[in-house]
Amino acid sequence: MSRVTVLQGAPRAFDRMTGNGADPVQRQRLEELRAAAEGRDAHGLLVLALGAFPGKAALVSSFGSESAVLLHLTAQINPNTPVLFLNTGKLFGETLRYRDRLQELLGLGDVRSLAPHPIDRATRDPDGTLWSRDTDSCCSFRKIMPLKRTLEGFEAQITGRKRFQTRERAAMHTVELFEGRFRFNPLAEWSQADLDTYMDAHELPRHPLVEDGYPSIGCMPCTRRIATGEAYRDGRWSGLDKDECGIHGVDGEGI
Repeated sequence: MSRVTVLQGAPRAFDRMTGNGADPVQRQRLEELRAAAEGRDAHGLLVLALGAFPGKAALVSSFGSESAVLLHLTAQINPNTPVLFLNTGKLFGETLRYRDRLQELLGLGDVRSLAPHPIDRATRDPDGTLWSRDTDSCCSFRKIMPLKRTLEGFEAQITGRKRFQTRERAAMHTVELFEGRFRFNPLAEWSQADLDTYMDAHELPRHPLVEDGYPSIGCMPCTRRIATGEAYRDGRWSGLDKDECGIHGVDGEGI
């Protein structure tokens, strides 16, 4: 079985923000990549991303309700693609076990579990209850900061975002430029039915919480079951004016 690496002591370069596409060379590259992406399906987009950035593209995965699809597609091309998993310390135990199951089943050879920096935990959330007072700050040091410092070593990232998930994501491109890094969204055009069909066809296991009423799964304190008639992400940060953790910026953000 391949190993899971926990990264805690990465260089503290996460405060450095890069401009969103200010470099004309990057803008030109973006146009070239978008032209190359035209007409490609999800597999083709992954081939493009991994081929254009060999060894410099990472897949960001929550190992949530639909993650098996993108992970399976990627494993067919290169099972040693770096997979960045944000282990916030607040996840459901079912998610951690699902991660281990998919890693073994799909032969994922480079799953990196990103943890909040110990100093950040001690100074920002010593009692572990920040989520109950300031969800944005909690997401920042548990998700945004660990991912930013890890992505420093990559030129491109691959996400599992889909247009159907939120109103803002409906307009996102399959290839974007975000914070000075290229971002590929191979499943952008997929519907929930497409995802279900793919999982059935390839006999991929579902996240154990899906059948229990959790179509979108994040950290345990900020995720609840949805009721009949509620939208896909209504169980995330319920009752708050928030539907994103912030690792992708504002929904659909990116040129």
